[in-house]
Amino acid sequence: MTFLLEIIRLGLRNLALHKLRSTLTSLGIILGVAAVIVVVSIGEGNKQATLREIRALGATNIILRSQKPPQSSSASSSTSFVVRFGLERLDLRRLQASLPDAEIMVPLKAAGSEIRRGNERTVSQVFGTVPALAKAANLRIRPGGRYLVSEDVESARPVAVIGADVADQFFRLEDPIGKDFRIDDQVFRVVGVLEPVGFAGGAGAALVGRDLNKDIHIPITTAERQFGDIVVRRESGSFSGEETEIGEVYIQAATTEEVVDLAARASRILEIGHPDMRDVQVIVPWELLENARRTMLVWNIMLVSIAAISLLVGGIGIMNIMLASVVERTREIGIRRALGATRNHIVAQFLVETGSISTLGGVLGIGVGVGISLGLGSFVPWLLSLPAFRGLIEGEFKLTPIITLWSIVVSFVVAAGVGLVFGIYPAIVASRKDPIEALRHD
Repeated sequence: MTFLLEIIRLGLRNLALHKLRSTLTSLGIILGVAAVIVVVSIGEGNKQATLREIRALGATNIILRSQKPPQSSSASSSTSFVVRFGLERLDLRRLQASLPDAEIMVPLKAAGSEIRRGNERTVSQVFGTVPALAKAANLRIRPGGRYLVSEDVESARPVAVIGADVADQFFRLEDPIGKDFRIDDQVFRVVGVLEPVGFAGGAGAALVGRDLNKDIHIPITTAERQFGDIVVRRESGSFSGEETEIGEVYIQAATTEEVVDLAARASRILEIGHPDMRDVQVIVPWELLENARRTMLVWNIMLVSIAAISLLVGGIGIMNIMLASVVERTREIGIRRALGATRNHIVAQFLVETGSISTLGGVLGIGVGVGISLGLGSFVPWLLSLPAFRGLIEGEFKLTPIITLWSIVVSFVVAAGVGLVFGIYPAIVASRKDPIEALRHD
């Protein structure tokens, strides 16, 4: 035990005699470990954000959505036209009759074309629906308000539940509950405000085709009576009409195991009225969730593999420096061999030095990697806000790295292992020096 401690002491003392060289030698390990931690934290943060956004749509949900066929966008260059497309009430009745095992089936109907209050106005994103949507879409209401109730639907009341962004735009300094605003020329009263939905502009928004924070929900009976099936869009001095009976249908399965089968049956039912399926879309968040998990796993493996190259380069650097050190210390090796040190003693001393370099590099690399990961969430948005970089990315950019324990442990173990593996060859070279020739070396 005393002999081992003496070897460790000698090895560490030799490293201390060449502080700058030892630091530069460990730099490759430091950067390699830091790169692994940063890359994994960014990848894990993006993965969790994407999965959270998709999961927010409901793992047991199926979303049937009307979409304008491709040719409709260029159907005419005139100042007005009406395009009919999407889900119909007949489709909804077929689905209700053919899918009795569905837990919930909720229709949404687009209504209105413009939202106004005072001098504020914006393009409409209003949907008529029923109270069950709150459960199907995992909607939460801010304290003090409520969601739509059955009496609202039965009496076709002019009430509305508005999204968080709508509340911020039209009711900045006041409580929206009980206040009036206009959808086209119709007056509606706010009865509730939705809690902010996290995927504004993210993967979830891309799936549903809009930012849910800008939604306004009114009773579906009110939408049918006051707005009908044609929604007029006014843009740049022209207008266009879209005639859609049902905008979306949320279907909720009892369990995740039934989602894929239920979605396939819903698709077959829709094909009766929409043979080419060009004006309807079937979205299955559960399938997207599983695909996203697999994609992110492959992506993380690729990123970690790239970052691991830095560790390999660091190991090669350690081997090169130690080989040079063997040449410099040939006379020292000869003296120790002459005084009774065995080849194993020489190997142990050099392995202590390489192991110390890689271990110290691993510890410093963990500190650097964790520090960079924690700072990226604030630094990158600040950098993109500078005039030179402003406009490079449209919309709000969020980066939330998540530091994982496994990336720290694995990178440290690999770093220490790399130092030992790449230190073996120089140690063996040193141990095989002939003592007599070594003593003659200048």
